[in-house]
Amino acid sequence: MSKRKKMTIIAIAALTALFLLLGVLTSGITANRDGGEVTVSSGDGSIIVADKLKEEGLIQSPFLFRIVAEVEGRNGNWYPGSYKIPGGSSFFEICKIMSKPAGDIRVTFPEGIQVREMGTILEDAGVCKKSEFLKACKTHSFSYEFLKKVPASKRIGGLEGYLFPDTYYFTKDEDPDNIINTMLDHFQQTVYTPEILAKVKKSKYTLDQVIILASMVESEAATTEDRKTVAGVFLNRLHHPDKFPKLESCVTVEYAKGIKKDIISLADTKYNSKYNTYKYPGLPYGPICCPSMESINAVLTPTNNSYYYFQSDSKGRLHFARTWQEHAKIQKKLQSNWKTTKTRKVK
Repeated sequence: MSKRKKMTIIAIAALTALFLLLGVLTSGITANRDGGEVTVSSGDGSIIVADKLKEEGLIQSPFLFRIVAEVEGRNGNWYPGSYKIPGGSSFFEICKIMSKPAGDIRVTFPEGIQVREMGTILEDAGVCKKSEFLKACKTHSFSYEFLKKVPASKRIGGLEGYLFPDTYYFTKDEDPDNIINTMLDHFQQTVYTPEILAKVKKSKYTLDQVIILASMVESEAATTEDRKTVAGVFLNRLHHPDKFPKLESCVTVEYAKGIKKDIISLADTKYNSKYNTYKYPGLPYGPICCPSMESINAVLTPTNNSYYYFQSDSKGRLHFARTWQEHAKIQKKLQSNWKTTKTRKVK
């Protein structure tokens, strides 16, 4: 065979491969002819997005999708939210659909927010009714491995602790289940990972217990250092139930009563609720907010200390103590000018 003939065959083969590739990229290649829905979590890169599309039967080749995403300038730049993908969509069409926020309403849930506060934000933004959102959090079923042993229907906030705080995009009159699934997906991608689960196992606590502790840490401390120290205090008390049967955390009382207060009263500490750690030993019945990743890590990697008490001052700074006598002196000094009547309802 002549050299010219070989070059002609190679050129034809290359053109054929190119046309086949273009056909795959531009024609409908969705395995699921009915289309489907994919949820993108905050921080998802193109590898994760492509794998999710593959799992939902929306693409056949994650590798080729990532190439198109790179060409389209979408690599590593995806908006969180749930996207409906029509059956037969090409890679380019999928990228176009996912090139803008899934919804037109931007909602931000700050770290440490409570589920009831989420409901207020969603209703104020016109996304959904607060009552429907709270009902879904307590009574609807969601298929996630980490929720299998969580008694959501019996807890004040239902899925409190598992709706990961972040910025999301939703649509007007969104189905509450879609909102919740989006946040649970984010939790799964961020918290329910092999790395975190290995640390949870090493801690000797369950994931649910870690989330409960992290929610307390989130509510008590504002800085990275304080969070790690507070986590150490709670763990110290849990490890010595003979001397410290109760955690005696003020924020658990506030959560149980649905209030925020500068200083809780003696009457508050007697409030009958399984969340009240002044009245009941051990951990509260469930998380008291939706904690940040930093607070979760604080519980998993706490500061090793010998503190068993801490007290906040009027500026939110924490003061730690090893003995009750030392703690009592700090309390007397810090609380001398404080009032116990300033109560705010959590909405």
